[in-house]
Amino acid sequence: MAYLDSFHYQITGPENGRRWVFVHGLMGYGANWRKIVAGLESTERVLVFDQRGHGRSQKPAQGYSPEDYSEDIQRITEELGWDQFILVGHSMGGRNSLNFAYRHPEKLIKLVVEDIGPEAAPDAVDYYEKLLGVVPTPFPTREAARNFFQKDFLEIAKTRDKVQVLAQFFYANIEDKPDGTADWRFSKQGILNSVIEGRLQERWHEVESLQMPTLWVRGAQSRELSRESYERILQSNPMITGVEIPNAGHWVHSEQPALFLQALKDFAGGF
Repeated sequence: MAYLDSFHYQITGPENGRRWVFVHGLMGYGANWRKIVAGLESTERVLVFDQRGHGRSQKPAQGYSPEDYSEDIQRITEELGWDQFILVGHSMGGRNSLNFAYRHPEKLIKLVVEDIGPEAAPDAVDYYEKLLGVVPTPFPTREAARNFFQKDFLEIAKTRDKVQVLAQFFYANIEDKPDGTADWRFSKQGILNSVIEGRLQERWHEVESLQMPTLWVRGAQSRELSRESYERILQSNPMITGVEIPNAGHWVHSEQPALFLQALKDFAGGF
């Protein structure tokens, strides 16, 4: 069986177009990039896919380190015959992309990392355990899930930043199951393992060793990538340039798609 058969993916754009791979963040899926892909696919060849444990892709019991995710990128692109491409990763996907660039520099024309830093954070999983823990999955029906996220969740999580956006994001990750219930689209344990393994150690050595032109994108209001870390990243390697997008938090490509897309085009050139 082809390795790609274990993943939900989509390839758009002309076959002779320049190749791009987009890697979503934690609890996301490939369709999160649809606005950005729509702005590229007239001339560029674009691959988006649901990472392991996410969306409609394989959900193994283990194997959720950046190295595991990076190996997926390697095997998928190798199977497609993509020997060189531009890689774009958001959040956890940015960390996975950073590891891929570290391990396979010869395959990347350019790298884009969106709103994530290389610091370790061993306690980060506590936040996600508590956040996912307040959601009483599985729901008996999709309607029950919708009602929960429209009402109860907003009250339970009211102290969290952008709680309504979070509720919509979570509800989008609920799917109907064969038995009629509604449950997470992703693997809950896979999500937690991704946080644990992804934040276990700092990865400044990967940043410092980058050999390809790299764009580091930060949302000006981001709480995920601090300005201090962002500035250190830019100073750590002459191959890295940065762009800070105004009126955006962590989800830069979703909150400011036009500005994010323009930043990609300016960086990649050839448009």
